Amino acid sequence: MKGTAAALGLMAAGIPAGQAQITIPTVTVGNAGNPNDPATGDLYGAVDHVYDIGTYEVTLDQYAAFLNAVAVTDTYGLYNSNMATSGNVSGIQQSGTSGSFTYSVIGPSGIAPAGASSPGGRPVTWVSWFDAVRFANWMANGQPTGVGQVDASTEDGAYALHGATSGVDITKNAINPNTSAAPTWWIPSESEWYKAAYYDPTPGAGGGSNYWVYPTRTNDEPGNTIGGQPNQANFENSAGNFAVTQSGSYDPNQNYLTDSGAFSDSASYYGTFDQGGNVWEWNYAIIEETGRGLRGGSWAYSVGDLESYSRWGALPESENGSIGFRVATVPEPSTVLLVLLGGGACGLWRRRKAAC
Repeated sequence: MKGTAAALGLMAAGIPAGQAQITIPTVTVGNAGNPNDPATGDLYGAVDHVYDIGTYEVTLDQYAAFLNAVAVTDTYGLYNSNMATSGNVSGIQQSGTSGSFTYSVIGPSGIAPAGASSPGGRPVTWVSWFDAVRFANWMANGQPTGVGQVDASTEDGAYALHGATSGVDITKNAINPNTSAAPTWWIPSESEWYKAAYYDPTPGAGGGSNYWVYPTRTNDEPGNTIGGQPNQANFENSAGNFAVTQSGSYDPNQNYLTDSGAFSDSASYYGTFDQGGNVWEWNYAIIEETGRGLRGGSWAYSVGDLESYSRWGALPESENGSIGFRVATVPEPSTVLLVLLGGGACGLWRRRKAAC
């Protein structure tokens, strides 16, 4: 590295749900019952259910909406001041004092990434695993506003946190106690994340294993040119050049993050973007008893970290400018029916984006 719809349950609990703040684009991951990737010793990739996963990493716009909804008083540290001051990734400014905090997206410093559409389209960073699961709880509880960081917003739902900010003993709830139903949003398991990134059911894909080495649907090393070329990602290439600047000179005041979908022809089979590069992404795995899983590499790391073989972990309370996350959710019933009837996730992707 260079430089260093849960509203009903909330109302039943006596807490207003408020109006939903954000919409997260997702793609459907079908082909339930697929095998694990043999290249991992048959450890990762098998998923026995259909699910949706974020098309992109959670963005600054989405995370700022979350903060404005629940962090007027930031009880559990969902905001990190580096979100405003870390020049390589800065994107959210906190204003006011505790009890009246507000949050706004700020533009990137340095050279603007090619294809940038809005400052808030970049991924959020400086988020811990606990921040990520609190975001998932908020989504699972219907995005309540004005209720603070309580059990019906961030502290229970998909995960029973109740104030926890460290350790690895947090488990996913089978039932969200706020809705009396299974959680509708969560942080993907390692296999859910892995399958969305690398699996391809097309006969012969991945050299016959049905798993690609890179999440850009290829076994060939990606490039890092921003735009509509295939097989590109935001990472430090073999020449030592960063994607945004196409230079090997590190600048502490240059923002190196790229917008969601900036590599517009570099999707996975299912249609996700940036599962390789941009930011590392938290998953649900426990690593070596004290860490939580990270996959995908980032803007500041080499191509090896984009590979399916690359698996890392960090203390779940860790926060830095190379780590973000994406979320998973329950697909629409009509989508599941189409998949089960043989439409397939790729067919659905064609309907959504006109290309697979």
